[in-house]
Amino acid sequence: MSEYQYYEFLAIDRPLDEADLTELRALSSRARVTRTSFTNHYEWGDFKGDPVALMQRWFDLHLYLANWGTRRLMMRLPTRLLDPARLEPFLREADWVDIETFGAHVLLDFLQDDEAPQADWDDGTGWLAALAPLRGDLLSGDLRVVYLVWLSAVAQGLLPDETLEPLPGIGPLSGALDAFAEFFGIDADLVAVAAEREAVDRLPSGDAARAQVAALPEAEKTDLLVRLVEGDPHVESTLRARLRDDDAAAARRTVGELRRRAQARADERARAAAERRAAEQRRQAEAAERARRARLDAVRQRGADAWRDVEAEIARRNAAAYDRAATLLADLKTIAAENGTQDAYAHRLEDLRARHARKPKLLDRLDPLRAG
Repeated sequence: MSEYQYYEFLAIDRPLDEADLTELRALSSRARVTRTSFTNHYEWGDFKGDPVALMQRWFDLHLYLANWGTRRLMMRLPTRLLDPARLEPFLREADWVDIETFGAHVLLDFLQDDEAPQADWDDGTGWLAALAPLRGDLLSGDLRVVYLVWLSAVAQGLLPDETLEPLPGIGPLSGALDAFAEFFGIDADLVAVAAEREAVDRLPSGDAARAQVAALPEAEKTDLLVRLVEGDPHVESTLRARLRDDDAAAARRTVGELRRRAQARADERARAAAERRAAEQRRQAEAAERARRARLDAVRQRGADAWRDVEAEIARRNAAAYDRAATLLADLKTIAAENGTQDAYAHRLEDLRARHARKPKLLDRLDPLRAG
């Protein structure tokens, strides 16, 4: 397969109606279309539709993957719940993310076009399901996904060492954040270092959440309940964003600190990997030595029969048999050195060479076994 492209769209806030489905099916007769999704892949040709136009009209999430290295994730979000200006400090250095406002929505477009063929086959399925929770996180005020974008600029050396991180920590990472970092190839060491410190704006729970909800103005509570009754899909996100405690005074690390810690982590991982390789090499060497000793003991026990085995292999007159004969003679040479009988071995080898002097391919194998 020379080319492969995967397209997937999801409608979250509003399911598609029959007219929508008819129009979408006209774009592709091969696509799988439901009231909440549009999925297709291409092994030749291209998608006829414009993904941005589809997002603006119907869908809230889109994922695209091509086997030549392009990866894309788009999110459509209501601007009344997410002010694009809040994202700007995270994205100003990232040239692979665009923000477009249209109507009552903002379109967040993450696009990497590395033009590097995939090392491992990936058909694209499963990625959007893994990444989908990030949209709800953004709507509820959790900005850690755009922190990961900022971190990619750190990895590319686009920010000076004295720059402060835009959030004072992003740990513990959710599965969706892990998937985002993996999908877009963000430096794993930097991600791990950023997640070493817990996010300070985590949502309250239990008694703390109950107390904060109780403290909301009555008018705000009523508004949220009315929206819930009317089927507003964003009530939960609105409330979660309202309760999120953003500690602006929390200490932030510098880019230099993150880089040094990430480098130390990478060095430690490399050292551990080197130790594992060395241990594996020792294990293999020990196993090879045990096998060699077992082979030598078997040859030693055969005594004179071992020399007859050499003659039998030579009599076969083929390359594989000559190799086996040479291997057996090498073992006999080692045994002779251990027994102090090198002269007897040398004499028998020269006799063997003389008797088979008209076999040049065999002599090529025997020459390295002569005394010396």
